[in-house]
Amino acid sequence: MDFDEIYNTYSQKIFRVCLGYFNDYDIARDMTQETFIAVWESIGKFEQRSEISTWIYRIATNKCLRQIQKNKNHLKTNFPENLKQEEYNVEKDERLSLLQKYISELPEIERIMIALSLNGLPQEEIAEITGSSHANCRVMLHRIKKKLMKKIEDDGRF
Repeated sequence: MDFDEIYNTYSQKIFRVCLGYFNDYDIARDMTQETFIAVWESIGKFEQRSEISTWIYRIATNKCLRQIQKNKNHLKTNFPENLKQEEYNVEKDERLSLLQKYISELPEIERIMIALSLNGLPQEEIAEITGSSHANCRVMLHRIKKKLMKKIEDDGRF
């Protein structure tokens, strides 16, 4: 797989993961760019012990965590409601906007895990990326989904 193909396949997914860390469009875009610079520089060192997607997500996660450590005073903001999506138009779908709002209210690790899950990653990869066991990942995702469902039910707009 060449770099252009890797970028085209994973850039939107990595952007969403970075957005889960920062809830800021510009920072997420910068972190996505930093991730792919690192991928470009290290593609020759990829040992294929895991899927390339896992490797890229891990780079993104590490970049985001390092940025958070550098800037402990970053402010949390609401999940951007005008985020352009490939599959749907956020402005036309009130339910999606509401779900994004609820996701933005989750603790950081839960936002990341649900973002990875919504991007279609298997639980094994999510566990590897977040540094948790598969069993713990499975339980956490279940709890996150229950928490989101409760918020949805309590809201009554769905």
